[in-house]
Amino acid sequence: MTTIGFVGLGVMGRPMAEHLAAAGHDVAGFSRGDASRSAARNAGLRVTDSVAEAVSGSELVITMLPDSPDVESVALGADGILAHLADGADYIDMSTIRPETARDVAAACIEGGHGALDAPVSGGEAGAREGTLSVMVGGESSTLERWRSVLQAVGASVVHVGPSGSGQVVKAANQLVVALHLQALAEAVVFLEAQGVDVGTALSVIRKGLGGSTVLERKTDSVLADDFRAGFRSELHAKDLAIVEAASRTAGVGLPATGLVAQLVRSVVARGQGGSDHSALVQLARSMNGGAHA
Repeated sequence: MTTIGFVGLGVMGRPMAEHLAAAGHDVAGFSRGDASRSAARNAGLRVTDSVAEAVSGSELVITMLPDSPDVESVALGADGILAHLADGADYIDMSTIRPETARDVAAACIEGGHGALDAPVSGGEAGAREGTLSVMVGGESSTLERWRSVLQAVGASVVHVGPSGSGQVVKAANQLVVALHLQALAEAVVFLEAQGVDVGTALSVIRKGLGGSTVLERKTDSVLADDFRAGFRSELHAKDLAIVEAASRTAGVGLPATGLVAQLVRSVVARGQGGSDHSALVQLARSMNGGAHA
């Protein structure tokens, strides 16, 4: 059993913390929002009243937060994680943030005598609920091996991908692939509808061929039902693609298809659908083509 402080009990963080508790770990959770704290208590989690309380006495602290500034503030702030992390305790950030932020946070933790990993995840809300997330880990391999069994409580795949920041680089690449698959699905739906072909039947065939993907497996049924309730919010995917664009500019590489789909995801947000699932790219494609279900 490990004593774990878990900060960030939102759509992804709460089920992850629940899996850790179910695996026998002593989990003390904190979230900045009243609603998320209440939901976590209702789920049976032990919820504290501050970051300091969640961190104090923990052998390991995990964060699952929305963006880079949140991680910087919570991890490195005057009353944040590093200020209260016990001697010998380690820190794992499972948020999706800028690689350079992950490197800076890890460096501060290591300077303070703590192990640090960036371990973003893929799989969305469904993967968090099912405990089947894909975890891509940057940092020292020895630190990962110390906590591998903890990460396996939330992820079906836990893979070391390189030094600090590498997890975030791989997650950024994952997000560009997912976005391109979603746009391909959106355009396929519009094309099929325009040709008068039954979309459900067509996608069932495509899913079983070379055009199949996890995106099609996860999203086809909800798209066919015109259900765009968020499994992963469009506004968060827009943030992730902005990370890809910034990192690619720094590296001096051109990613034209990524640039286009990033603009399209931002258009979904601009349409007032930032809180909708990222599969709402289907609705944008329909709107661009005068579709009745836009």
